[in-house]
Amino acid sequence: MTAFLAHFLFVLAAWTVVVKYLFPVAYAVAHGLPPGTHVYLDLWPVVHVWLGWALLARPRYTFALALVVALLETGIVATKFVLFLGEPRWTIWTTNWFVNKLFVLGCFGLMLGHLTVRRSDYAPRLAPLRRDGGIAS
Repeated sequence: MTAFLAHFLFVLAAWTVVVKYLFPVAYAVAHGLPPGTHVYLDLWPVVHVWLGWALLARPRYTFALALVVALLETGIVATKFVLFLGEPRWTIWTTNWFVNKLFVLGCFGLMLGHLTVRRSDYAPRLAPLRRDGGIAS
């Protein structure tokens, strides 16, 4: 499950880059607008890639990082949903955002459940041994 969540995060990061950067720039250029007209800066893809890498490499801080990111993302997205759904304005941009955030909630909901049930899966990996018995660097 940990590898699945890592790959889910990589796909989520790529999709977020498309939805928040590539599509808005392409749309703006196609309509003769400045390229950054519909771009909303978002650094979460960087965090998602970092967390995905950590889930695979298992540095000592993996469990803490996964827990903090999952709780932050879930709290932020849930708050934004409550605010948005109180008075929704459906456009192509808000629909893209909404669908993206549904997948974010799905990913981090799975992660929170997995963190709760399988904390041992997040233990640091041991360094592999060399043929001569030493630890590989």
